[in-house]
Amino acid sequence: MSTSQLPYNDHATALRRRLGGRVQKVAIDAHLGCPNRDGTLGWGGCTFCLNEAFSPSYCREARSITEQIEQGIAFHAERNRQSAHYLAYFQSGTNTYASAEHLRALYNESLNHPKISGIIVGTRPDCINSEIVDILAEIATRKYVAVEYGIESTLNRTLQRVNRHHLFADAVRAVELTQGRNIEIGAHFIVGLPGEKREDIVAQTEAINSLDLNYIKLHQLQIYRSTAMAEEFYLHPEDFLLSGEFSTDDYIDLAIDILRHLRPTTAIDRLFTLAPRNLIVHSPLGGERPDSLRKRLIERMEQNNYRQGDLLF
Repeated sequence: MSTSQLPYNDHATALRRRLGGRVQKVAIDAHLGCPNRDGTLGWGGCTFCLNEAFSPSYCREARSITEQIEQGIAFHAERNRQSAHYLAYFQSGTNTYASAEHLRALYNESLNHPKISGIIVGTRPDCINSEIVDILAEIATRKYVAVEYGIESTLNRTLQRVNRHHLFADAVRAVELTQGRNIEIGAHFIVGLPGEKREDIVAQTEAINSLDLNYIKLHQLQIYRSTAMAEEFYLHPEDFLLSGEFSTDDYIDLAIDILRHLRPTTAIDRLFTLAPRNLIVHSPLGGERPDSLRKRLIERMEQNNYRQGDLLF
């Protein structure tokens, strides 16, 4: 199927159009930590969090930014993922959690690499300020810049339960602070956090639509070993929608329902994820690859003539 015929607004397609060729993200660990782990806000982090689950092997050791970029490009080349453009993806930790000058140096080191066309900065919505946005806006005058806010849920009761130490209002303020600066704004949401029913999850699309984001990432809750949520899941599996008899097909149907309630102008970066199996205590999708799941979702939407946002009108 041509990407122009996809039943939802695909962010990868939009990036190819904007940058003029295939785009590959290179994950970066800037070793900036998290205020929810060092005692500034709390200890131990969010109950679901395990950095190891989303940090590629090439950036787990204490390598420089430049070394990680070289290793990352080589990693993708070995898997036949040659691209016209590479984006330095500051992914692990909270990548605005440092002084403005230190952040400027980190971002600029990545941009000094000749193959890097821009940066993506992943951070918490309560760890942004006007000085950091000014740095990113200056970079955006010459390179692609995106900020991805880890919002996770629009429900304050959920954010409190998973020990986020911020509220949805912080996400609203962060997005408003970043808007109008030529910076793409993305947001990350986890589907199936404890205490959320199917209707709660779909209803959150109204709040997501109100943020007027450039793109979002959704993925199913995966419960990782050695986390507080793993213990919670063991003690109270009934509090988790994606447990028990909830199947891969159920999740695909839920993802489609979310898409149909989302504004068509909001691009979709991701709908599924798969961490290393040795780290997962539970996932409703088993071991099926995200590409396979995405194909099944597209086929189901096409068969039923569903489109992103078609339930908004």
